[in-house]
Amino acid sequence: MTILNRTFIFHMLFMITILAACSVSSSHVDEGQVDSNEKNHLVLAIGSEPDDGFDPTTGWGRYGSPLFQSTLLTLNRDFEVEYDLATDYAVSDDGLEWTVKIRDDAKFSDGEPVTADDVVFTFETAKHAASVVDLQHVTSIEKTNDYEVKFTLEKPQSTFIYMLAMLGIVPEHAYSENYNQEPIGSGPYQLVQWDKGQQLIVEQNPYYYGKKSPFERLTFLFLDEDAAFLAAKAGEVDIAAVPANLAKEDIPGMKLVRLESVDNRGIMFPYVEPTVDPETGKEIGHEVTSDVAIRKAINLAVDREQLVEDVLEGFGTPAYSIADKLPWWNEETAFEDGKREEAENMLYKAGWERNENDIFEKDGIEARFTLVYPANDQTRQSLAVAFAQMMKDFGILVETEGKSWTEIAEVMHSTPVLFGWGSHDPIEIYYVYHSRHQGVDFFNPNYYKNEKVDKYIELALNASSEEEANEYWKKAQWDGATGFSTLGDAPWAWLVNLEHLYFVNENLDIGEQKIQPHGHGWPITEFIADWKWEE
Repeated sequence: MTILNRTFIFHMLFMITILAACSVSSSHVDEGQVDSNEKNHLVLAIGSEPDDGFDPTTGWGRYGSPLFQSTLLTLNRDFEVEYDLATDYAVSDDGLEWTVKIRDDAKFSDGEPVTADDVVFTFETAKHAASVVDLQHVTSIEKTNDYEVKFTLEKPQSTFIYMLAMLGIVPEHAYSENYNQEPIGSGPYQLVQWDKGQQLIVEQNPYYYGKKSPFERLTFLFLDEDAAFLAAKAGEVDIAAVPANLAKEDIPGMKLVRLESVDNRGIMFPYVEPTVDPETGKEIGHEVTSDVAIRKAINLAVDREQLVEDVLEGFGTPAYSIADKLPWWNEETAFEDGKREEAENMLYKAGWERNENDIFEKDGIEARFTLVYPANDQTRQSLAVAFAQMMKDFGILVETEGKSWTEIAEVMHSTPVLFGWGSHDPIEIYYVYHSRHQGVDFFNPNYYKNEKVDKYIELALNASSEEEANEYWKKAQWDGATGFSTLGDAPWAWLVNLEHLYFVNENLDIGEQKIQPHGHGWPITEFIADWKWEE
């Protein structure tokens, strides 16, 4: 749908939203504050409002920079580990003890010093928060002096280094049940004002020890992507995140920035034959997708390039794994797709034959299934419909159905689902593919299990270095004989990686970015200290 075709009501709602946000912002500009037209103030519409606020101990910042908080370590653009709040770290020979030294000149935005007590408090709080932050393998966290902390793990875990790079440090003295709405941290910015549903205003933390951004004040407008596009077109924002269907529009004074991502979309296939989980009583498995020949044939037959062109308007890349182009990705798992003849022969060899309706059938069972997607996600709906048409042409019937996430949780163990993942932490592989997580929340919902894959994942977790761990992550994908990739068991059909698309003021240079993670959070702000106005 083009802008000219949008309804009068949509335009009015948009203008009301923009005017309300701008009114709230301008009404709180005191004498001496930065005006929105000055060059040290940016207005951004780059993502949705965080549902759970800004508390790192419950997940804020895991898909991007925590903004208000600093982390012990950080990952540069090449995913190499660098120091942030930490000045040094050491790991014992057995991999169980991690000792981290922190700088002694860091302060929170309220002027209080950051000490080892705050680091201990943060990790202890996160461990007991029962959230997406998993620290159950950490047996103790103790201060060895005012600026040194020792973590003791239950067993070696190479991915702990990524936790040190993603968990923002919170202040023990200022932490309360309302912290997620009133964050205080030692990161580059501090919260000034949050008008829920409308905007967030932040200013530089005057005590920040790191490289300061030239932008003293940021205003985040909470607009959906269509409204963000209109805000950009109206000249109300400096950066706007937009969907693929609007990215080819022209906005005078703005440029399109396309950021490569590992924000993937793929189909999870129930892996086992239909049965009932004896522990939960839930139905699991599927009579068609439990056949490895079906899963591999689908992976070969689907035309990912066509999906990128037709659904993503060319703004994306074919996806072949959960971690394309990241350091732990096995490049051997990429392959030429759209190979229908090879896929067809694979099914014939496995005993599938075309019936009178030209649909593959075996032992009286037609190759058909329902593909479920989140009903409020237009991109996933379009991908599901396009995929279904490709499969129909090939000889597999796929019905598509949109559901809420609550409804998806009820059927995902026995019904294929179009999911999205994509993290800067290889621990995601463990959650999605290790048999220990079969049926646990949204992890490994298809009940995938391969003992050799489990072993490789465990070796990766227990490795003494990132380099060693990456080799095992790659073998878990494919070791030449087995793995969880399409070359092996093919429990998923990865389809596309989205490009993250932004209209940016043509005079604003946001520098080089690294491969973006899944779309939650605001990862584009990670290197905001390097942003600048071009002369």
